[in-house]
Parts: sequence; structure tokens; C-alpha cells
Amino acid sequence: MRIGSAKETYAQDGALFDSRTQWALLGVLGLALLVFPFVASQYWLYLACLVAINVASATGLNILTGYTGQVSLGQAAFMGVGAYAVAILEKQLGTPVLLNLLGAGGAAMLVGLVVGIPSLRVKGLYLAIATIAASFILHFVFANWTRVTGGTAGLNVPPAKIFGLALDTEFRLYWLVVPITVLMLAGAANLFRTRIGRAFVAIRDRDISAEVLGIPLLRYKLLSFGLSSFYAGVAGGLWAYFFRSVTPESFPLLMSIFFLAAIIVGGMGSILGGILGAVFMTLIPEVLKLVVGWLPNANEAMVLLAPVRTIVFGVLIVGFLIFEPHGLAEIWRRIRRFFHLWPFRS
Repeated sequence: MRIGSAKETYAQDGALFDSRTQWALLGVLGLALLVFPFVASQYWLYLACLVAINVASATGLNILTGYTGQVSLGQAAFMGVGAYAVAILEKQLGTPVLLNLLGAGGAAMLVGLVVGIPSLRVKGLYLAIATIAASFILHFVFANWTRVTGGTAGLNVPPAKIFGLALDTEFRLYWLVVPITVLMLAGAANLFRTRIGRAFVAIRDRDISAEVLGIPLLRYKLLSFGLSSFYAGVAGGLWAYFFRSVTPESFPLLMSIFFLAAIIVGGMGSILGGILGAVFMTLIPEVLKLVVGWLPNANEAMVLLAPVRTIVFGVLIVGFLIFEPHGLAEIWRRIRRFFHLWPFRS
């Protein structure tokens, strides 16, 4: 166990970072995030923004599935709601960026609350099927409500503007996407130090016992769906500003499976797990592209890349479920425990 880690107050016991080492690592990470856009190429800035968006959405799904135990395969559809909300607000009203993102999260939250109603009666596989049904319904709305969504052609999104400055490059978008993702991560981490977060965990561990203890299941399950959908909506709004075009095909069911795979690989019920899983699963296709580029017949191999990527995702899910069910976060915890021993004091 770690030396000198005794807690003397409730504030110390509930602190997110309880050692000088953690604060130092946090400072190094913050400095790296500040310096990164000035030294990285456009390609790496593109990946950094994409990773941040996926981290935000995966964190939302982790709140619902990892912490509350409610399986959902509708995260991509909720992102679609947020993306369309941003596109409509930006084109029709021209409201400020942050207000648009809040509107995107609010719209997705309302849809999530409706989708979460069956969670009181069904769970597990049946709830997953219910969320898949909701995903198909939303996809139908995106494709056929032409007057609002533009139909299959979708909507083009004007570049985000802050103080008159258009965020039309990866470098500029980085300063919007990454800080918002960091704030969302901080909010999620603090959520589970509160009564609401502990109620979510109690429902996940044993919902009947939680109800006996006085936790209203419907209220907290709906709240979990709402928070998860809010995160997805904001991530979808960031996605819309990033890619500047929103179509019904932008948010397929496969994307929802991607986010579920991310929290399984990273570690369910852990904020760090959502981060590691989203980073890992986002970079895997890029690694595959790099490997394929080294092959003799690279052009022919590129044609097979999409199905191979799907297979890799499936293999990763099965492999982590069998060999490391707690995901990458548990591997990181084991490494930390090793270095917590003397002489590596906190």
C-alpha cells in the first residue's frame, strides 16, 4: 500500500487528487495539452480533436452503462440529435457557440429521457434492443424530416465563431473541443462524489436493494439517461462544428457499438477507462492504416480495411472481456500500485 496516504478529513478522503504526485502529473498533462497544438501537424491536430470528441461521448455512455448498469446502443443517435441541433441553431438563429452546444446537449437530453422510460421495466439485453429501436426511429426522422434536417442530403454547418474569429482550422477548433471535453470529464468525475453518483452505483450493483434503501429507481435511471444523452449531444455538437456537415449516415449503429467497445476496452465504471478506451479505439484504425500502407499491395489492402477494422473491434471486445474484464484502466492501476511502493513516495 502507499506510504503516508492516511486521510485526516472528509475533504481529503473525497479529493479527486490526493497526492503531490497526482497533482504533478496533472500539471504535466495540462502543460502538454497547451503545448501540443503548437508543435503538432494538422493530421495530429485532427486526431486530437476527434479523440476529444469520442472521449466526451464515451464518458457519457460510461455514466449510463458503466456506473448505472443500463446498457445502451443509442449513443450515436443521441450524438446525431446534438449535431442536428447545432446545425439548425447555427444556420437559423446564429446563436453563440457555447449556447448552441448547451442547446444540443439539452435536445439530446430530452430525447434520452423519453428513450429511458422503458428502463424501469426492462434491462440488460431487452433495454439494449429498446435503445437500438430508438436509434432506428431517430435515423428515420433524420432522413425523412426534410424540412428541418435536410433529408438524406443533410445540413452544412457554418464554422463556429468566438469573438468574431472563425474556428475553421484544426488548430483553432482544438481550443474549443479540448477545453470543453476537459470540463465534461471534470464534471463526470465530481458527479460520483455526490449523492446522485452514489445512487447510480447502487442501482448498478443491485437495483432492488437500492429501491429498498429509498432510492427512487425511475428518477435516477431517467437522470442517468438524461446525463448520458447530454454528454452525447454536446459531443455531437462538437462533431458538427468539426466536420461541418451533418447527414443521417454520419451516426450509424456501428458508431454506437464503437462507443460500447471503447468503455469495455477502457474499463466500465471508471472515468479513466472511458478516456483510455476512446483514445485506444480511435487510434486503432490509424494504426491499421499505417500497417496496411507498409504492405506490398497497399491499394488493394485499403479496400479490405473497413471490414478488417470491424473484425478488430470485435476481437478486442471479446479479448478484453476474457483476459482483462476491467479494461485498460485496471492495467494502469496495477502499474500505479507497483510504483506506489517505496521509494516512489506520493
